[in-house]
Amino acid sequence: MHIKDFTDTANLVVELRLQDLKEAARDGVVTEAQAQSLWQRWSHSAPAHTEPHVQVHAAPAFGFVNVLYYFGGLVAIGAMSLFMTLGFESLGAGALLAIALGYMVACLLVADRFKTRGLRVPAGLLATLAVFLVPLAVWSAQSLAGLWPPGGPEAFSSYHTRIDWRWITLEFATLAAGVVMLWRYRLPFMVMPLALTLWYMSMDVANALLNDHGWEWTFMRDMSLVFGIGTVVVALWVDVRSRLSKTAEWRQDFAFWLYIFGTLMFWCGLSLRESDSELGKFMYALINLALVMAGAAIGRRVFTVFGALGVALYLGHLSHEVFQDSLLFPLALTLLGLGVVALGVWWQRHEVAIAARLARYVPVGLQPRA
Repeated sequence: MHIKDFTDTANLVVELRLQDLKEAARDGVVTEAQAQSLWQRWSHSAPAHTEPHVQVHAAPAFGFVNVLYYFGGLVAIGAMSLFMTLGFESLGAGALLAIALGYMVACLLVADRFKTRGLRVPAGLLATLAVFLVPLAVWSAQSLAGLWPPGGPEAFSSYHTRIDWRWITLEFATLAAGVVMLWRYRLPFMVMPLALTLWYMSMDVANALLNDHGWEWTFMRDMSLVFGIGTVVVALWVDVRSRLSKTAEWRQDFAFWLYIFGTLMFWCGLSLRESDSELGKFMYALINLALVMAGAAIGRRVFTVFGALGVALYLGHLSHEVFQDSLLFPLALTLLGLGVVALGVWWQRHEVAIAARLARYVPVGLQPRA
């Protein structure tokens, strides 16, 4: 969220961010408490006042209209991806290519019109649908030209259900087209197909490295973990760049979907690792606890959610295996749970001060968004 102050006499535009107030607090211009109070006052009072010199930009509210937008958009995306049927593919590669390209052009034209009219959510959904059509167009073009590698799936409907290295060309094309369209439209939801494609690619690359022979579960699991770490690193880089951007258009949350899919890949790869050592299981709990703290420090709840789930799995392991016959463990676990609740109450009361203190140890580009 940021506030623009338009001064009519000087035609001056002053853009104020929460980060600017934090920097002023560090410089001693105002106290940290005053910086938080000023931001809360301005951000909450600005929408209520309709003075022409104040304009507040915030993330789209999750209201009924946006529910309709996303529901309709996701249905259309699913129709051209997840629910692609063999009957539709019976039209032939040439017809599919024409349909895919026609849909893409139509989606982008409508997305342009929506964005011009300030309808950013439907514009993002239409542009995202265009990105989802890229695999279909590439598969149709390869099949039409006789370049589809033999021995793999013969129907595009298997793209979302079957792991195969032959999909990699579709995934690279989707990533390239998605980056170009993201640069063109600059709408955060368009990162979703890119993050999803990276997830698919982690499995298909593993299949390629296995030379298309058999299914090695441990190798696929480890590839998921590695791709997850890589995706989270990319998300951190995107997050820093967007938070420190000087233009409001690029300060949107472009890292959201990368964090979700990256954390999902990493956490699943980590959690599916088997260990007969209690030390290994304890290290697993510590890693998840670190995720919880990292999520609180940089304002990313996806880390906190998966980290808390991992800690819960470790406590379940202790309950059912290590302390199975102990009478005191349920009592201790109950006290621990109540202590966590009490910690949550205390945290909520002192959240502003805690965030200010944590901000001292977090790089500027990763401090929580307003």
